[in-house]
Amino acid sequence: MFNLVLFGPPGAGKGTQSEKLINKYGFVHISTGDLFRAHINDETTLGKRVKELISAGHLVPDEITIAMLEGEIDKKPDAKGFIFDGFPRTVIQAEALDIFLKNMGENINAVIALDVDQDELTRRISERQKISGRADDAADKLIKRIDEYFTKTIHVLPYYADQEKLTKVNGIGEIDHIFNEVCEVIDRKL
Repeated sequence: MFNLVLFGPPGAGKGTQSEKLINKYGFVHISTGDLFRAHINDETTLGKRVKELISAGHLVPDEITIAMLEGEIDKKPDAKGFIFDGFPRTVIQAEALDIFLKNMGENINAVIALDVDQDELTRRISERQKISGRADDAADKLIKRIDEYFTKTIHVLPYYADQEKLTKVNGIGEIDHIFNEVCEVIDRKL
């Protein structure tokens, strides 16, 4: 099993690249954002709490996020691998993921950080909001989400750099060019 953390701020292209990776490698994509939206749409108790937090521009607490993620992994015991998108967002989450995978006899094989500047992120998410109408892409929420990434989430990168699992890829440019660079990283680790 190959386990990839696809890292980057909101609008970096994680979802776009994940779709292409699923088609090429057959990995299972786990997006915490998608999990949160599913719980919100289903109006579960957890979904209502997550909606409150996201609406205020806050991160969902580690214990909720970790429990949801573990549940998704358990549903796919025969997966060729997983793409973790939007997770981990804290060092505590990264450590919890490592422990969970270790108990399965697995580990994180690679971490790819899509590097995109704030101006490009703002432009992309503004365009995405027009198309998708996602509430979390509204301008005021976007500023909080990008700020959360650059002040909190980015601190996860040294955790993986210390394990020599981190590779940064320029996330600005043609989608296929970025995809080829991401595939080169994966192919070296397979």
